[in-house]
Amino acid sequence: MGYRVAVVGATGNVGREMLNILAEREFPADEVVALASRRSLGSECSYGDRTLKTLDLDTFDFAGWDIAFFAIGSDATKQYAPKAAKAGCVVIDNSSLYRYDMDVPLIVPEVNPDAIEGYAKKNIIANPNCSTAQMVVALKPLHDRARIKRVVVATYQSVSGTGKEAMDELWSQTKGIYVPGQEVEPKVYPKQIAFNVIPHIDTFMEDGTTREEWKMVVETKKIIDPSIKVHATCVRVPVFVGHSEAVNVEFEDPIDADEAREILRESPGILVVDKREAGGYVTPVECVGEYATYVSRIREDPTVDNGLSMWVVSDNLRKGAALNAVQIAELLGRRILKKG
Repeated sequence: MGYRVAVVGATGNVGREMLNILAEREFPADEVVALASRRSLGSECSYGDRTLKTLDLDTFDFAGWDIAFFAIGSDATKQYAPKAAKAGCVVIDNSSLYRYDMDVPLIVPEVNPDAIEGYAKKNIIANPNCSTAQMVVALKPLHDRARIKRVVVATYQSVSGTGKEAMDELWSQTKGIYVPGQEVEPKVYPKQIAFNVIPHIDTFMEDGTTREEWKMVVETKKIIDPSIKVHATCVRVPVFVGHSEAVNVEFEDPIDADEAREILRESPGILVVDKREAGGYVTPVECVGEYATYVSRIREDPTVDNGLSMWVVSDNLRKGAALNAVQIAELLGRRILKKG
């Protein structure tokens, strides 16, 4: 007997990717339903070799359904997720709404699987921010070996993290640069994104930090260890899919690049591609459609005691969102629901 699964926000980038990954990984679902707002009612979504027509989220009854993947904004999640959870359906939420709620586990299955036991307090599990997810996969095995004191990270985040309109804006602006009279003014972003980088993701906070940067700090502490100090600079770049990160780590105990490389090679969810030659590293283009978090450019930082730097790349629509959510469901099934 398999699961009854709902994908909420099935017409968006992440929702569609969730359906793809559920099919790819042969998640043991007896029934899958695609849910969306009324304006998308009747839209078609692919699920393996099947086509699903979206149903109305507003009138959907979650009673009798096992798992609901939420891939909609925080405002809509706030309205519908408690209804699903109250009906006995476990919510796996991709928005930021529940990430900082101490009664809701924030899970990356390769990193903190035991935390899933806390799901029952609200029947909700939170999926972390895309930039956090890939970073903590790379950090956790190193933390287990040498204990991380401090992380300084600069991100290079693709436009797909903002959504389809942002991807369209990058495409249109790029074409417009080459065609006189077809220039496209910024709408999604505050400045031109084509052939540019923007050091601003999400809203600014009082101390000058953006909320995206704050998320990386708070989520890393919740997922791995509250004692880790984190400083982030998050940058939007003209890449369609795939987030990259330059990560500098200071450890309590000595660890060199060779040992770190071997530890990461043996760690779940990671592929190390680290040849010290032209092309001996992974870029966002190469990670699209892949499950792994790729780690390259592992090297010692001589400016601090026990310091390492590395380059971390992942498909943000997969590991940063949809894949991680499906992995949470798989973990939930193995440990708690035990169907399929």
